[in-house]
Amino acid sequence: MEIETPKNENETEALTQKATLEMNATVTEESSFNDEKMPKQGYDREKIFSEISDLKKDDFDFRSGKVMCLVYHLDHEHENFLKKVYNLYFEENYLNPTVFKSIKKIEEKILRQVKPLFNSPKDAVGSLTTGGTESILLAVKTYKEIGKKLKKIKKPNMIVSKSAHVAFEKAANYFDIKYKVIDMDDDFRVNQKKLLEAIDRNTIMVVLSAPQYPHGSIDPIFELGPQLEKKNIPLHVDGCVGGFILPWMEKLGNEIPHWDFRVPGVTSISADLHKYGYVAPKGASLLLYRSMNLMKYQFFVSTEWPGGVYVSPTIPGSRPGGAIATTYATLLSLGEEGYMNYTQQIIEAKNMLEEKIAEMPELFIFGKPLASCIAIGSSDKNCDIFAISDQMNELGWHFDRIQNPNGIHLTLMPNHLQVMDEFVNDLKVSIQKVQANPNLKFQGNAPMYGVLAKVPFRKMVKENVLKIVEEMYAAEPKAVDESSTRPNFFMRLFLRFFG
Repeated sequence: MEIETPKNENETEALTQKATLEMNATVTEESSFNDEKMPKQGYDREKIFSEISDLKKDDFDFRSGKVMCLVYHLDHEHENFLKKVYNLYFEENYLNPTVFKSIKKIEEKILRQVKPLFNSPKDAVGSLTTGGTESILLAVKTYKEIGKKLKKIKKPNMIVSKSAHVAFEKAANYFDIKYKVIDMDDDFRVNQKKLLEAIDRNTIMVVLSAPQYPHGSIDPIFELGPQLEKKNIPLHVDGCVGGFILPWMEKLGNEIPHWDFRVPGVTSISADLHKYGYVAPKGASLLLYRSMNLMKYQFFVSTEWPGGVYVSPTIPGSRPGGAIATTYATLLSLGEEGYMNYTQQIIEAKNMLEEKIAEMPELFIFGKPLASCIAIGSSDKNCDIFAISDQMNELGWHFDRIQNPNGIHLTLMPNHLQVMDEFVNDLKVSIQKVQANPNLKFQGNAPMYGVLAKVPFRKMVKENVLKIVEEMYAAEPKAVDESSTRPNFFMRLFLRFFG
């Protein structure tokens, strides 16, 4: 068969549209209720509960320990306890702290307890947010305001490592800020020389990670902080993943480079409580600043609205009280001993995994991960890492995939220590299957992730991913089903372009 190869981006788009027309429509599952319109009379609540419960049957069972992303689960006892606490504030709205004074008091208690973990100065201030993305958006908004009002910057830019969380790019997009990306060195830490050279009079902030998510490396915060302070450039540390595990690792005697407020030049830190803070209900993160001189630029105030004077310290107006209450309950419930015990289990699981991977000639670990995120790649060109991932999925495991370079990404939790032997054994079985059948890289999800990483026209990739999202949110949405329609589409696209 003759393969059509694109000669330019326009031809690529034409071939893409042609391949798109070949896709089969995915039929959504029928509901036991008539969900075409709202019922005139409400259905029986037990039946509704049964219907919603049944919808969960295709979700991964994260409580089994086989999910290594998205969810930070401890155990049923902790989960059930937090459900009870959350229900105390099931309807309360933190929009107005003068109405629900208890939520404001709880937030203050949380901040007093956690600030020492980051070696915060006595003047440090902060707020709870609904997640890492909000913490990041607020930090970027704050530094844009500071640049505008204090430095008269009209065309702001921010400097980040290539590995920085994509939420920073989202913030730059939202707030019309030039996004300057710096390459990583071979150790998957940002290149210091290139970063410093990228700074100019319009730079409003630098972002470094502790650790960065894709490979688990900690950026050279200790080395760059003092230099950025001399240049009067704010340094935000993204500790959304590591903020509530690195301090405990250090207390347990692990050698962790300084990354927090001990480093001169660090002006703010974000850290997610719904990750290694073990706050089960999603929607709990933390944003800290060295002083109110910085944080005051985070606030929004409107005095002319007919509805009255409006002030908001964070992005949402209405804020759920339940997430704040469960954060406080978690801190009190686990205590330092609890956090250190769970951290020790993660360290043991990580050490075990690293030892086993070192015994597998087909695989390697990216860089030197210091916390709980580990990325694994393939050193054997005949052993595709995404095909291995597909085989692991079939055995019940679920984790993220990374690209450029390709790999699989594990976010380790305490309960993974108990299943690590099973994980390693299944990994060996998966490797053997892929080696025995190299064509597996053209089946399942492997071709979709492979082609997305290899297609040279990144604009085309972006446009097609947007089309997928458009279909998911269309008036007649197509079901989310990675295992069928999409991989087949991308496989055909891959063969058409690069077969």
